[in-house]
Amino acid sequence: MTAPKIAVDSVKHPKQSFRKKFFNSDNSPPEIFNKTLYLSVFVFGVLGCARGLDEGGISGSVAQASFKKQFGLSDESKTEHEIAQLKSNITSMVQLGSIGGSLLAMYLVDKFGRIKTLQGVCVGWIASVVIQITASKVGQLYAGRLLEGLAIGQTVVLGPTYLSEIAPKAIRGLCTCVFAGAVYMGIMLSYFSHYATAIHMSPSKRLQWVLPTSLKIIIAGLLFIGTWFCKESPRWLMKVGNINQAYKNLSKIRNLPEDHPYVLSEISDIQEQINEETEETKDTSMLGAFKELLFVPSVRYRLCLGLGVQILGQWSGANAITIYMPELTALVGYSGTRKLLMTAILGVVKFSSAYLCAFFIIDFLGRRKSLYIGLTIQTITTLFFALFIAIVPKVADEEFEMSPSEKQAGVAALAMLYLNGVGWTMGWNSIQYLINSEMFPLRVRNIGTATIMAFHFANQYGNTKAVPLMNIALHHKGTFFFFFAVLLMGLFFCWFFVPEISGRSIESMDRLFEQKWYLIGRYGAELAPDTSGVNHVRFVEDESGKGELKIDDDDKKHNEEFIENASSVGNLTKSQTQTTTTQTNITSNDSNSTNSQSNLELNNLDLEKGDAAGRNVH
Repeated sequence: MTAPKIAVDSVKHPKQSFRKKFFNSDNSPPEIFNKTLYLSVFVFGVLGCARGLDEGGISGSVAQASFKKQFGLSDESKTEHEIAQLKSNITSMVQLGSIGGSLLAMYLVDKFGRIKTLQGVCVGWIASVVIQITASKVGQLYAGRLLEGLAIGQTVVLGPTYLSEIAPKAIRGLCTCVFAGAVYMGIMLSYFSHYATAIHMSPSKRLQWVLPTSLKIIIAGLLFIGTWFCKESPRWLMKVGNINQAYKNLSKIRNLPEDHPYVLSEISDIQEQINEETEETKDTSMLGAFKELLFVPSVRYRLCLGLGVQILGQWSGANAITIYMPELTALVGYSGTRKLLMTAILGVVKFSSAYLCAFFIIDFLGRRKSLYIGLTIQTITTLFFALFIAIVPKVADEEFEMSPSEKQAGVAALAMLYLNGVGWTMGWNSIQYLINSEMFPLRVRNIGTATIMAFHFANQYGNTKAVPLMNIALHHKGTFFFFFAVLLMGLFFCWFFVPEISGRSIESMDRLFEQKWYLIGRYGAELAPDTSGVNHVRFVEDESGKGELKIDDDDKKHNEEFIENASSVGNLTKSQTQTTTTQTNITSNDSNSTNSQSNLELNNLDLEKGDAAGRNVH
């Protein structure tokens, strides 16, 4: 049967335009790329600044003379080991709080929704910063940073989850990586603010570290205001039964009418997944969700995959470089305020590379290729830096004079640290947020993501605490050789376990992860192609640039069936969604076809099939 075509307004686009090549490779309707989507992506993406402002901020603070004096880091009566312990306690307190924050998020995000949870996070974040900047003793500083960790721990669950749920599948990687890139925007802002106060303010003034720390209040306030202009996640609304509002929000986010086939098909895919989850998992409690994470093989694989990404990523050395960059620049021959300047440049490099990766690589090349390239860059640069400090171990001594060749090698070693940042943003940093928010079923998405991010912060806490002590026991060269070994393991892990999920709808992930565990990483994408209903609605351009909407029938299914299913879901009204007697059943048609689509039959709805089809195709 010939596929029906639905006329839409002609839109002029250059053939194979820049937008189409990088941001609309699956021929989605152009209307879905709109201001409402971009605003939501901006607000929840910039949320990543929270973590970056802390990592970059504490890195600069512990290098400031005023901060050291205030909290005993320059106390000559303390031993080297005691100073290292105090520094690690201060820097790692946020990571400790973030473990609790990410676990808290698994309840709050599902209970109150994405928008309200973010508003609460912003208020708590501001309060924690006020406690820190008014601290005169290290105990109050600990308390403020612990509370800040509770807020930051929620952001890494909240931001990627919301972004993956509202983003069109063609640019889901880009949208989620806006969050990952914002981490380095926060780091860059913190680095430069500390550098500015270091050269323009007296070391005896508290403002030297208080002003850069206060930057967090401004960002949190702006995010709080921005939340009032965002739309709640349609997928969360569907999950809690508010289907009518889900239609309205998805229509607004996609900039399409509520009865548009693209909106109907996306809602149909979401509803189908919810129905299947309801049938498969009768126990909807949090304990039941944890049992599913541990005992359902396809979900357990996803949990283990996320945990593996976190442990290998956190111990690859990138986090240690970010936090202890001023100390590392001293190892290649820089001192004084030049250390802070070189540190600030690292922030620029990571910020720029993170967004270049988000816009041009992660969706265009795919997750696996991006991770391969990033890990390879990290591995080479880590080995180079380790060899340099092994060959020239005394370069950090003030009395040591470097030869011309050693100075050149030192510049190269510094460049390797910058390239290491590029590899990190292209590889582990992009994947660690993106894959967690993409791969879990809706019923366990928040719990799975929160569990993995709690593990993330536990590793980061251990890493931050361990690195100063590792540098004493193993020396810096031994620490970096350890990071090199972890990166080699990461390359194997990526090759064998990480599947390609770029361009898939998040409702299609179950089929991918139901394959044999030893096939998922290398062959999963080929064995389980994405057959979601939303893939059948495409915007097709002719040579003149004019466009029309087409519903495909590539899998030999009846188009009337697709339209009827979408229309059935689309005709839900507010009064009908409020009734408790409405039941949703899934009946499978053409079970012999691997690409079969499920019919949605909604009881208590008096629908005329002909009218439903006629309403959507005209």
